[in-house]
Amino acid sequence: MHLENLLVQTVKEGVQTLYGSTLETVELQPTRKEFVGDITVVVFPMLRQVKGNPVEIGNAIGEYLQSRLEEVGSYNTIKGFLNLEISDAYYLNFFNRIRSEEVYGYQEPESKGVVMVEYSSPNTNKPLHLGHIRNILLGYSVSEILKAAGNKVYKTQIINDRGIHICKSMLAWERYGKGETPQRSGLKGDKLVGSYYVAFNNAYKDEVLSLVAEGMPEDQAEKEAPSLREAQELLRRWEAGDPEVVALWKMMNGWVYDGFERTYKDLGVDFDRLYYESDTYLLGKDVVTEGLEKGVFFKKEDGSVWIDLTEDGLDEKIVLRADGTAVYMTQDIGTAIQRVTDYPDITGMVYTVGNEQDYHFKVLFLILKKLGYQWAENLYHLSYGMVDLPTGKMKSREGTVVDADDLILEMDETARQIAEEHGRVAEFSAAEKQQLYHTIGLGALKYYILKVDPKKRMLFNPEESVDFQGNTGPFIQYTYARIQSILRKAEFDYKEAIAPASLGALDSREKQLLKDLEQFPAVVEEAAVQFSPALVANYTYDLVKDFNSFYQQVSILGESDEVKKRFRVQLTDKVGRVIRNATALLGIDVPQRM
Repeated sequence: MHLENLLVQTVKEGVQTLYGSTLETVELQPTRKEFVGDITVVVFPMLRQVKGNPVEIGNAIGEYLQSRLEEVGSYNTIKGFLNLEISDAYYLNFFNRIRSEEVYGYQEPESKGVVMVEYSSPNTNKPLHLGHIRNILLGYSVSEILKAAGNKVYKTQIINDRGIHICKSMLAWERYGKGETPQRSGLKGDKLVGSYYVAFNNAYKDEVLSLVAEGMPEDQAEKEAPSLREAQELLRRWEAGDPEVVALWKMMNGWVYDGFERTYKDLGVDFDRLYYESDTYLLGKDVVTEGLEKGVFFKKEDGSVWIDLTEDGLDEKIVLRADGTAVYMTQDIGTAIQRVTDYPDITGMVYTVGNEQDYHFKVLFLILKKLGYQWAENLYHLSYGMVDLPTGKMKSREGTVVDADDLILEMDETARQIAEEHGRVAEFSAAEKQQLYHTIGLGALKYYILKVDPKKRMLFNPEESVDFQGNTGPFIQYTYARIQSILRKAEFDYKEAIAPASLGALDSREKQLLKDLEQFPAVVEEAAVQFSPALVANYTYDLVKDFNSFYQQVSILGESDEVKKRFRVQLTDKVGRVIRNATALLGIDVPQRM
């Protein structure tokens, strides 16, 4: 039984024995650093069932625990806090159990549910940008964390490859492209198509201004502008299967897919299955028709189809336009149903989408429930805040986004500058340097984004993220490389288990590292429950800080006591393995040398 579970159980037994009272819960927390102890039992909540002085109650429970659990070495009570000092033997026995586990902290593979995680899900009218990067890194990391927590995971995306936004790029290419291709222009396909999306919006804005100058109200001008009308006609022709329009659509989307794939490879992420809106929106339209017959939806006078969710605290939502064309909701209904058809073992789905779509997913999940799909009870929207830059908010249609590819290159270059300033790469070959810069740059980018709670809006500062000091990816990577250097210098067999009795008392910094290691499986489990890579990221930073304190204040290879030296190298090795396992959950590589 895990120590905390054992303590909770024994505290409950003690209160029943000493006071004849039954506790529903027992609150435990790490002992504050200014007090002696490892785990604290909070007495105050017990006063509802146990009447008396909290210090006296704490002392009585402490005595009871110490008399029954060999794990409890000593105790002290300060006000309503019972601080328990856990015996060195407990931590050493724990360490001997886990020291050789390669994937310590991960649960048995596929021992739990089956979850499909959607992330990225871009539109094919523009390249991936910084906002997509937060989405991608969150989705990929949550997928890895769910796997580590024992789930089978399918990683997927829905590529939004149809709709008015795609037609805007197509129309602009027809007008201004003169047959331009990625090969002829030297641009990645997604960048080329994105440039035409910007060109469309520039022309559209000019048209709106002209109509307004002629006396048309602005809201009407925005609807009547010729470019928008032409794009809407392209969409209608596409949905009607016009061969010429479909051929143009396939060609330009093909350019974009190639560009996306290169970016995903550079980021080190992957997918198990791709879905395309152009396929799933048709299924969604069929489901809407069936739901209309069942009375789930209703039709308005103009022929558009809606659902009334006012009784559920929401409002009316359109699911099919008057002209029969699909909306995003139509596509998402079809996609969800298609996924469960393709993977009938799914027990849950996670949608990684920004918080501006919170309402959309409330409606989607409710519609699927009203359509009678039981699995709709296990859908989760991993909502995240936007990413800001020191220069302000990004705008795709104005071409003021931070391009994902450019950002990756900038991170590599920033890593190069800082690494060379610190003089850490003199012995590396040119190829090794380039790989190291990319590893550091990506580690900096991923950690800086993932250490923030997903729900929070964040400010991304590239230079700050690559700092080799503080709560950053490079600081963690450097510590891992330092650990590997220590292990390379340990020219003796240090792997044999050590009997607790032969080691003597633990140094406080050794004990802190053992406490950190014991917490790792619980951190992974909680991160899976909360869909929060930030819990893993900040745990890793705390572990690294504690290791550096240990490294600076405790002799490792210079220790004269052979047993202590062997133990400290073992401990160093295990910390390195946990750093590697934890950073892998964040999609971060750790270098052997820096």
